[in-house]
Order: sequence, then C-alpha cells, then structure tokens
Amino acid sequence: MSAILSGLSLVVTPMGLVAILGGVLGGIFVGVMPGLSSVMGMSIMLPVALSMEGNLGVLMMLGIFCGSIYGGSITAIMINTPGTANSAATCLDGYPMAHKYHQPGRAISISTTASTFGGLFSALLLLVCASFITKLVANFASVEYFSMAILAISLIAGVS
Repeated sequence: MSAILSGLSLVVTPMGLVAILGGVLGGIFVGVMPGLSSVMGMSIMLPVALSMEGNLGVLMMLGIFCGSIYGGSITAIMINTPGTANSAATCLDGYPMAHKYHQPGRAISISTTASTFGGLFSALLLLVCASFITKLVANFASVEYFSMAILAISLIAGVS
C-alpha cells in the first residue's frame, strides 16, 4: 500500500500532471495521423523522455501511449480511417453515427468517455489483480505455457 501511495503522490505533483498532459496531447496528435501508431509516437518522443527526470519521462510516455490510442478513434469517426490499429472497430459504429445520423460530436464524446473509463477501470483492475496473477504465473511450467499458446491461437482463429 505504501508503494501505491508513493506512486500516487508522484503523479499528482504539478510536474507529474504537466508531463501526463503533454504526453496525452502529443499522443492524440500522433493517433490522429493515420499510419503512425502508439509505438511510433513513443519512439519519436523517446529522446525527450530521456532528457527528463526518470519518473516524469515514464509518465509522459504513458500519456503518449494512452493519448495515441484514443486519438486514433477521431480519424476513425471522422474519415472512416483508423489512426491506429486499435481504433479499427470504431469505424464500424463511429463513422455511420457521424455521417449517416449527423452526430460527430456525440460519437467523439462517446469515444472519449469509453476510452477514459476503460483506461481507468483496467488500471484499477491491474492494481488489484497483479499480485494474484504473479503468484499464479510463478507456478507455470512448460505445459501451461504451451496450453496458453494453443488457447491464444484458438481464440484468434475463432475471432477471425
């Protein structure tokens, strides 16, 4: 619990919030440009992050990643071209909502809300479940790794 409070105290400092905000805005800019992925955006901003203090650079990189994932949905909604691969499904619902029903603002606000709450929920879930997952995975042997690989391939085949 003390590590969580220590990390939270770093995030809520003025410089921490500026690093996150700058990263998110830069990430949205990267995500809006089709062809640039979140990893490319992080790679482009790596020299800037390395010139910053360690923790602030990590916060900025996290902001870039999250912002670019969200930013890809803007082009998916407006021009039916996902800015990132993660926004491909947004083309199916967001673009028709923006052009057939003439509600682009509503489509973008739904995407913003879903991205925000989905990111916060997954971060909280990871915070709660990480210790349980690490204890479980520490007991994995080669049989379990093979089973996980077969499960992953089966799920991918089933979805496609």
